[in-house]
Amino acid sequence: MSMQASPLKIVILGLSITSSWGNGHATTYRGLVRELVRRGHDVLFLERDVPWYAGHRDLPDPPFGRTALYADVAGLQRDHAAQIGEADLVIVGSFVPDGVAVGDWVQAEAPGRTAFYDIDTPVTLAALARGGTTYLQARQIAGYDMYLSFTGGPTLDRLEREFGSPAARMLYCSVDPELYYPEPVAQDCDLGYMGTYSDDRQPTLEALLLEPARQWAQGRFEVAGAQYPSSIEWPRNVRYTAHLPPAMHRDFYNRQRFTLNVTRADMIQAGWSPSVRIFEAAACGTPIISDRWDGIESLLVPGEEIFLADSPGEVLRLLRELPEEERRAVGERARRRILSEHTAAHRAAELEGYARTLLQVREAA
Repeated sequence: MSMQASPLKIVILGLSITSSWGNGHATTYRGLVRELVRRGHDVLFLERDVPWYAGHRDLPDPPFGRTALYADVAGLQRDHAAQIGEADLVIVGSFVPDGVAVGDWVQAEAPGRTAFYDIDTPVTLAALARGGTTYLQARQIAGYDMYLSFTGGPTLDRLEREFGSPAARMLYCSVDPELYYPEPVAQDCDLGYMGTYSDDRQPTLEALLLEPARQWAQGRFEVAGAQYPSSIEWPRNVRYTAHLPPAMHRDFYNRQRFTLNVTRADMIQAGWSPSVRIFEAAACGTPIISDRWDGIESLLVPGEEIFLADSPGEVLRLLRELPEEERRAVGERARRRILSEHTAAHRAAELEGYARTLLQVREAA
């Protein structure tokens, strides 16, 4: 933060910051809030107190900014109206319970100072095409002064053109380099994958990990993620773990010679939607093998910083034939690239820039 710029009062209403159980939002918010506070800003995070997170809080009292839980929308309005009204920027996140009602209230309480932060943009737009979501209605998009999106590229133009967003801005997910970094551990896995089961990702996982495992009996493979059907027959050389807590993610990546990135269908269709797993694996220096989608080359250079594959044969050639020196070099190049552009500190600086531009526009009006 420059010496001339005054600190901002920021209120974030997000899905969760206290629990990373079953969601990818908490780790994003933790890094973002911590770095905003380091930049000198006053940040209040408001989280709906719901039972499925109450029993799984791995950070019940975040040591950065302020965190408050609320029981329902009425309690939110009763206890936090003053903070919403005084804030320089109020951000409502995707998948917030009763987010439509929360958003209407925030837009009324903080006109000219509101943003929607979509950590699930392609999912949101697909749902809007079917009639809406519980956390956002199409009519609300024009009422938010900014639409912050995990997805960049043409989706930003679409949000402005089709839905009337005054300012759609990219705010990718990021990595926390204090949690993800290379460690000298024994590599007991040739190719690993982390991700919850989904019907649209399973064919790619089948083609780029399970089939290579069947064809290479000496290879060592690993999958970690919840909700995989019991009907799946894992090859004998694939180790499956149903739940891997965040504290073990760094070790998971560091044990792998390569890690696999598989993208949801909505994200592939939208393009420019990198998974946080890409950032985390790269920060550990683990080379990534990924499926293809528009915009990936703007993130990491194919063949130099990331590998793209379409078939079991392409995966097996990388696993068995790529010289070790080149494998390590690709991982290191990806690590340098991600740490230079995609940490939580970078996101906090971007968000501050967006917020100050918004405030300047409001003051000029």
